[in-house]
Order: sequence, then C-alpha cells, then structure tokens
Amino acid sequence: MSRGEFTPSRRALLGTLAGVAAGGALPLAAAAPATAATATAATATVAGLAGPGGADGRLPMVVDPTDPWHFTAHPAGALTTRALPGGLEVSDAGGVLATLTTGARTVTVRGPRRWFTEQKKAVADAFSRTPPTGGWGMSPGGGTWSHVNGTDADYFLESGRAAITLAPNKSRYALLPDHGIGDLSAAARFSFDRLPAGAPVSLALVFGAQDVNNHYRARLVVTPAGEVQLVLEKELADVSTVLGTAVTVGSGFAAFDHWWVRVEKAGDVLRARAWKHGTGVTEPTGWQHAVRDPEPDPAKVFGAGTVGVRGLSSLGATVSPQARVYDFRIDSALWADPPLVTHDTWVRVLPEPYDGTWTPAVEQRIRAWAGDTSPDVLAYSSMYRPYAPDVTDPARQGARVLGTAGYSKADPVTGLRKVGADFHQFMGLDWDFAESGEHWDANPDFDGCLDCSGFVRMVYGYHLGLPMVRYQQFGGGRLPRESKDLAASGPGVVVAEATGQAPSLDGLRIGDTVFFDTDESSDAGGHIGIYLGVDGYGKQRFVSSRKTPNGPTIGDVGGKSVLNGAPGDLYTDKLRVIRRF
Repeated sequence: MSRGEFTPSRRALLGTLAGVAAGGALPLAAAAPATAATATAATATVAGLAGPGGADGRLPMVVDPTDPWHFTAHPAGALTTRALPGGLEVSDAGGVLATLTTGARTVTVRGPRRWFTEQKKAVADAFSRTPPTGGWGMSPGGGTWSHVNGTDADYFLESGRAAITLAPNKSRYALLPDHGIGDLSAAARFSFDRLPAGAPVSLALVFGAQDVNNHYRARLVVTPAGEVQLVLEKELADVSTVLGTAVTVGSGFAAFDHWWVRVEKAGDVLRARAWKHGTGVTEPTGWQHAVRDPEPDPAKVFGAGTVGVRGLSSLGATVSPQARVYDFRIDSALWADPPLVTHDTWVRVLPEPYDGTWTPAVEQRIRAWAGDTSPDVLAYSSMYRPYAPDVTDPARQGARVLGTAGYSKADPVTGLRKVGADFHQFMGLDWDFAESGEHWDANPDFDGCLDCSGFVRMVYGYHLGLPMVRYQQFGGGRLPRESKDLAASGPGVVVAEATGQAPSLDGLRIGDTVFFDTDESSDAGGHIGIYLGVDGYGKQRFVSSRKTPNGPTIGDVGGKSVLNGAPGDLYTDKLRVIRRF
C-alpha cells in the first residue's frame, strides 16, 4: 500500500487536526518561482487566521506537520517514467511522484499529507420571505424546513414571522434537514397571538432530534393565567421524560409578548434558559436548567441530530393560540462526524496541455513541483469553504480574493438563491475577458458569492491561469461561463461520460471536474464540482458551491457530496461527465 492510500482512524485524524488548528494553520510556503497565476496571491494580505477556525479544528485544510515529507529531499533521487494509457507516470525513489495526462494541463504530484474537513456554518433565519411552494421554505444556509403533523396550511410565513396553527393535544413540528449536528448553541424567539384557555400552550426549541419521537427540547410554556415557564424534556421512543422541571421565568403574559429560548448541548450535558425580549434587554448569563442526560445506555443518548421547533396546545384547551417564531438561530455548532479527506496528492497546472512527450522542460517543472508547497487546486478550493480566512489583494483595489463564500444573497421575496455569481462577482469587480473581448459588470447582489461554475472558474481560471471567456469563443483550452459548456467544450480531456446514468469512476483522479445532470435542459448542465478524494468511509467526495448550504462545501446538507453513495443519493445518481482540465 502506498503512502497515498494509507488512512489512519478518523478519531486520530480529527484529534490531530484540532491540535494543529489550536496552534494556528501552517503557512503554505512557496518553494517554486512565482508564476503569473501565483503572483497575485503572493502580494495579498491574510486576516483572521486565529478566527473561528482556531481551537476546535474548523479550518478547512491543514498540512500535516509531522509528515516525513518535510524532512526529506524532493525528488528522492533519479526520476523514471512509465507510459500509461493516455499519459505518463513519473517516479523517484519514494514511489510515484507525478502523473500526467496527454491533452490535459492538470498534473497530480506527491506532496506532504493534508487534511480536508468542514464544520457547520452558523444559521440565522428571520423568516423574511414568501416561499413559492408554501410552508417555511428554505432557511439561509440550513436547508429547507420540513413539517410534521397537521396539514401544509398549518405552517406558513407572513410579515417576517413563521406561524404554526395549533389544535388541542396535537404536536406540530418544523425541522431543519441537517441530522449531523452534535454540540451546539441555538436560540429562537417565540410568541403567541393570545392567551390560551382551558390548558397551557407551548413552543419548544428542539435539538439532537433523530425524529419527532426521539429528541431533546426546551419548552416555553404559557398558562391560561399568563405564567411563563421553561421545561427541559427528552422524548425517547415517543415517551417524554422531564430532565428539568418547570421553572417560572415570568408572569402576566400578554398577546404578542416575545420570549427567547436558548439551548446548549455539550456531549450529554444540556442547558437551557429563557428571557423576555425587549428594548435594551440583554441575554442573561445564567441557566434555568443545566443537567446531564441520565440515560445509562449510550445508544439512547442523542449525540447528533437535527434542530427545529415544536408547538403544542395541551389536552383540554378551549382556545389554542397561533404559535409564532420571529427568529431562529444556530449560533455555533459542530457536526459530530464531519467529512474528512486525507491524502498526499497535490494538483498542479501546466502552462500548456501535456503533449505526451517527456522533455527536459517538463522534467524541470516536475522536479520543481516535487518540493513545492505553494497553493494548488485543492488549497484554493478550500479557501472558499466555511471558516476560511479572508485574503485581500492591494493590486485589486483591496478586493477580497479568498475567504468563505456564499452562493448568492437570498431573494428578498422568495428566499431562494439564484445563479449568477462568477469569480469576479465574488471580488466585486467588473471584468474584461481578453480571450473573447467580452466585458461583464459586477453585481453587488453577488459580492462575496460564487455559484458552482463561478467557483471552478475562480480556482482553475483566476488563481491557476486557465484562460476564461463568458459566452463567446469556446474551445482552445478556455473556461466558458456555464457548467453545461464546461462539460461539453471545456479544456483538457473527457475521462468518462454517460447519458442517462452515472459513468464509471475507474479513471477518476483527484482534481478532476465532475458534472451532474441537475438541469432538465442539459444532460450535464446543472452542476459542477472538483473531486477532492476518498473520505474515512471510502466515499469519493467532491467540493462544489451549492444553493442549499449557501456556498462551497464538501458537506452533505441538501445532498451528499459523494460520487459513490447509495442509490438515490442525488449527486451519485446524477453524475454524467468527468473532465480533466
């Protein structure tokens, strides 16, 4: 087994990754002469490396500081070559060093081992939208709300609030789709349009939810007398248990009074507090409930799950108010089992497509790359994922050229995200495309954003020098704007292609672009990503910018980012073309 195939345990890797991140990210030191593509990055300034990616391992990429690569010569001795179908393999005394493909510019090169991972972004939903299909629609970055119990009409948005129509002794649930959330801090602002009569009414902040019958919840209760209480509960197999008995947190509730509920989960330790919303009122620091789940069976402790809201009008109610949610926030959260890819493959780009001939110039470049840790395709692609630090470029009027990206701003009416954020839109700059003579203005709506093809063009085009056009003069090794044109007329070679089904993954190589049939107008026009490598579960994971997670991701919110998943997995089923630039 080669070094590139060895995969230590996920627990060991994540522990090491967190330790490295606690000490700060290792810089990517340029060991080779700067090219036109790398010169821009070399003059940029980095801000915020000690920010959210710090002590808890949220940095999207870390170089292994203990890899023996750092302490050995590169290349290790003489180079030898071996012809491959459609390309060339280059080796040194340490094994396979580089692989070239005839007709393509991308080259895979052995380098120091890296970890690629991701953690959950914060979610803040103010419900200021009117979803075209009803319900609560798509949250900003948290996925589309699902609703359980009642009819679709019982869940709706109006005037910047989410509403649930309650009925006596009927639970109503609105849940987000991310079931991987472990430790978290979340809060919601609740209200009712009137006092209940006959029996209490409640709204709960649900967390650690496997489903509606298995979850934790912090329940804000309003009694017919106007008393406000907070209860911490667990529901296991449809049986409720009180973990924290009712605490009175207020009295004299009046219609439309607003109350906040916050929960924190750290392993099996659960905390909850509630406070009345008002001008000048700040969140208290104390907790009304702070308990440990007493369950002795670890399988019955909810280590990870989704979050949401539960509304209930108790049995005996003669008046059931309308439940209202004005804000829903996941301020911080960790996926209990985050995606993690590790290998020693770096992806470089030649100035011209490899023509199949091993020349002194090609050999010189491979030798230079053997000891090079300057940013490559995978490093640049990581620098737009969650918790990547911002990088600005004085040569671009101080524009931000790297940093966590969104997909687009949500439409103010529907809350949906739209296509249109090309690489220069991220930077907020107008752009002249020299290859085709086209000009395109920046759109402020796309500042800091990248759609799927804009993300790939940012990595392979802006940073690594592949020439770009918009909608004219395709071919000639140029990157057109849309993913369907990149699939059909992009640079390099097609590795695999199939119509109506996924192609074989046998020839897939790290750094390849992958195209998906998620658009009815084209067999491969809907989506594009970059193949990152195999994760700890043997899943072939890719990075792409997507609407539901709101930006570049290797995570699984809104569809698993894997090419060899189970039948029915969106991107596994919809893969159509693999192209090597």
